[in-house]
This record gives sequence, structure tokens and C-alpha cells, in this order.
Amino acid sequence: MFGSLLERIAAAFANAEIPYMVIGGQAVLLYGEPRLTKDVDITLGVGLDRLDEVVGVAASLAFQPLVDPETFTRRTCVLPCLDVLSGIRCDLIFSFSSFEQAAMLRTRAVRIGETDVRFVSLEDLIIHKMVAGRPRDLEDVKSLMLKNPRADNGYVKHWLDLFSASLGEPFRQRFDELLKELTC
Repeated sequence: MFGSLLERIAAAFANAEIPYMVIGGQAVLLYGEPRLTKDVDITLGVGLDRLDEVVGVAASLAFQPLVDPETFTRRTCVLPCLDVLSGIRCDLIFSFSSFEQAAMLRTRAVRIGETDVRFVSLEDLIIHKMVAGRPRDLEDVKSLMLKNPRADNGYVKHWLDLFSASLGEPFRQRFDELLKELTC
């Protein structure tokens, strides 16, 4: 079910020439351990100036917005939708930060059926999860690090240092503590 949905999403955004990457639980499944996930999170490499176009792509996918895009999405940069064909929730996340632009260049194409689907890189997924910082995200990071011991920690630390400085949160310190915990 998720595979065919990811194929449809990839084809629709490729046809619309909108950069995207699969993040969240679906990406954790690719790089980590199997776990339950009920939705699909897609980061778009465009800003809100293309909201109308994204709403059109969502409609072509048979996605029903769960909010008023003009108010909610313009305020939060997220367009939560329901795929009426599968009943799966899909969050379309607008992003245009320097981190997201760099992450878009590092995506990994994964063949699903007849389609290449763009997934966030392992390292960028770890950064996403560390910045989100919820208990589930930190457990995901532990799983990802154990499963992928050759992750580029220097790249991860670089971005976590930038996020720590700009947001005033100890993301890098938490990551270092997590790494230490995994080596004990």
C-alpha cells in the first residue's frame, strides 16, 4: 500500500518539476529497523509561493487537504492531506532553508516498482530527527546509528552545530551524548 502511494507521489512531483524527498517514518524504514508508521512525510524543495501549484498536484494525486491551505499552510508551512485512495495521511512540508536545499542535493533514489522515489539521506534524516527531538525521534536516531555505523558523523555534527547556534538548543551536545551512550 505505501509502495504504490510513494510511486504516485514521486511521479506527480517529478512531472510538476517540484523537488521532494521522503522523510520521517518511511525513511527510517529504509535505513533502520522496521517499525509502525501510519503516514507519509514529504519535504518539498519549494516555498509557499508555489502553494497553489502544490495544491493542484495534491488534487491530481486524489489528496484531500485536511485544513484550509490558505490559512493553515501559510502559517505552518505544512499541508496535511488524506490520500482518499488508501486512507493514508500525507504531510507535504514546504521548505526552503539552506539545510533543506543541501539535503535535496543529497537525496537517495530508491526504486519502488517502476519509479525512482527520492529519500532523504541517512545523515540528513538523523539531523531531522535530532532537531525534532521527541522521544520517538531519539530512539529512531539510536536505531539508525546502530544499523549504519559508517554514517558521516562529521556532516551531522556540522549541521547540528549550526542549528544549536541559531536556535539556542543543545542539539550537538545531545547527539554527542547519544553517541557516547551507544559506545558504552
